[in-house]
Amino acid sequence: EAIYHELIAAGADAVTLGNHSWDKKEALTFIERAPRLVRPLNYIPGAPGRGSALVEAKNGQRALVINALGRLFMMDPVNDPFGLLDEEISACPLRKDADAIVVDFHCEASSEKLVAGYFCDGRVSLVAGTHTHTPTADHRILPGGTAYITDAGMTGDYESVIGIKKEEMLRRLTTGIPSGRFEAADGTATICGIAVETDDRTGLALRVSPVRMGGILEQIIPQFWTGT
Repeated sequence: EAIYHELIAAGADAVTLGNHSWDKKEALTFIERAPRLVRPLNYIPGAPGRGSALVEAKNGQRALVINALGRLFMMDPVNDPFGLLDEEISACPLRKDADAIVVDFHCEASSEKLVAGYFCDGRVSLVAGTHTHTPTADHRILPGGTAYITDAGMTGDYESVIGIKKEEMLRRLTTGIPSGRFEAADGTATICGIAVETDDRTGLALRVSPVRMGGILEQIIPQFWTGT
């Protein structure tokens, strides 16, 4: 809960979750008090929290934020994400009820993320894949006008194994023997993500760029942030 409030205080309009939503048991209760905390919409009915949030951005526009969990190679028992995505987008259509719609599609398989992109194309502003912790180079605007990236990447220490101190991961994967707990790497962090400029008339994407700031990866600052 403290981390959620830190992120909101730092300027986040919404925070999405994924397959680790309930790893901290406190989330089961405090999520009901956190209207901008969004868990996967395709959890089994009765799960606490919400799968989408309509938030007012700092410029006064309304952004619908949706989180969905893929099923390929994932362990969580979840419902079909595509039918529920269709229902959610149809209930709050772009430009009629939302100025922008952002879909965080959280899953392992790049193919399933791409299917989500094409499935939502023309009806949402952005489909961003998450979960694999590694930024991909396929950012683009799909034929219908939706911005897409297979994985926006991790924000954290890249001198690690997907954010975990590498020593224990090296031991486990080279010897097959666990010898300690996983611990978060605490070196210099890189912020990774995706930036989209949308059309005020349609809510669809005009420009898209990856974002990489700080840390050890090559830096990328979107040109439309700097006016160049």
